[in-house]
Amino acid sequence: MIEVGRLTRCEQSEIPSEGFNCVAVEKRTDWLLCHRCGSKSLATSHFLPASGKYYCPACIHYGRLTTTDYLVWQEETIAPRNITYRWEGQLTVGQKKIAEKLITVYQDKRDSLVWAVTGSGKTEMIFPIINHVLSSGGRVAVCSPRIDVCRELFPRIAAVFPDENVLLLHGNSEESYRFSNLTVCTMHQLLHFYHAFDLLVVDEADAFPYEGDEMLHYARKTALKKTGRNLFLTATPSRFLSQSLAADTEILKLPRRYHGRPLPLPQLIWQNHWENCQNYFFKKQLIQLLERLIVDSFVLIFCPSIAYMRQLYQELLKVYGESELIAVHSEDPDRKLKVANARKRAYQIVLTTTILERGVTFERVSVIVIGANHRIYTKSCLVQIAGRVDRKGEHQNGELVFMYNRKSGAIKEALAEIKLMNQLAREGEEGGM
Repeated sequence: MIEVGRLTRCEQSEIPSEGFNCVAVEKRTDWLLCHRCGSKSLATSHFLPASGKYYCPACIHYGRLTTTDYLVWQEETIAPRNITYRWEGQLTVGQKKIAEKLITVYQDKRDSLVWAVTGSGKTEMIFPIINHVLSSGGRVAVCSPRIDVCRELFPRIAAVFPDENVLLLHGNSEESYRFSNLTVCTMHQLLHFYHAFDLLVVDEADAFPYEGDEMLHYARKTALKKTGRNLFLTATPSRFLSQSLAADTEILKLPRRYHGRPLPLPQLIWQNHWENCQNYFFKKQLIQLLERLIVDSFVLIFCPSIAYMRQLYQELLKVYGESELIAVHSEDPDRKLKVANARKRAYQIVLTTTILERGVTFERVSVIVIGANHRIYTKSCLVQIAGRVDRKGEHQNGELVFMYNRKSGAIKEALAEIKLMNQLAREGEEGGM
């Protein structure tokens, strides 16, 4: 069955008379080129003797493609139409300027990058351009490298565009593909599309695994129509992202958070024994810190690895009950439920890995980063983690703590960037931004 609006694998005899089609895996002398993921591989290493076919190993977990398969895509023509647009919020002066500029740049057929501090309201700024593209008869995808970000974006976007029957796609999606003018998806899902979207909004464009992944960059490029435009959103643009932008990309900055309060600067706590969860001095200092914070805050503890988090969880269970303490990570089958319960403040303390560094919002939260000098914590990661604090509501007492035993380059760079964004926000406020 051919799925309108995205790539479908089929046999040669099933190719429809209309639409785009190509050989799925092309053999070129002694190597293979996959037209779904763009990967190149050695032909002799990926041969199926029983059928005499060659296959692509890079995207096999999305369904095996061979040299006798075809990729087919059929487009559905969409006419300009009236869109039901329901958002009762109000943009700040800075947000409104960027939202208006995004539409102008799109009309000029150029890409945009919005560099906005965490908590600035990036999602709200993209509502007007989504409305503009849909009204013009266009098709939009809002995508992110992280499933948790997509899950958070989906209900917010669906509420603003209630008649669009918005589709949510990721590896664990509860519904299968259907044609939609407005799709929220992970970057990996773009592999299933070809020249499908007029606007691609890439949220958290600097995040793993999109950062530096050639397959995902190929997917983004091929999923976009030839006349389509990219809109990148980030709070921490990396050197790689900056260098990959088209020369005429419009870069728009917003250093001020929506509520006007600055990004928190971390308290730096030297803890020489953090690597050993069972160390008496480390546990004593951490528990004293937790006892102070939980009086007024829900506490997120970031751990450098799943193994470390599990060990620390067992140590803290000796002090706190299971009703007060939870741990969540990328391999957790109950991850979605735990995050939802954490938002409802079902626990006092949540241990996590970097899966919650971005794209999730908790009220009245304080954050502790264990081993902030660990290599897993890049500058971007630490700045994103800082943005979890004082993100929403009136609460201003949330604290940010970095526990470390060496002041790494990432810690220094994160401190410098937080100070710079806060300074730019003050200057903009004084200048009437």
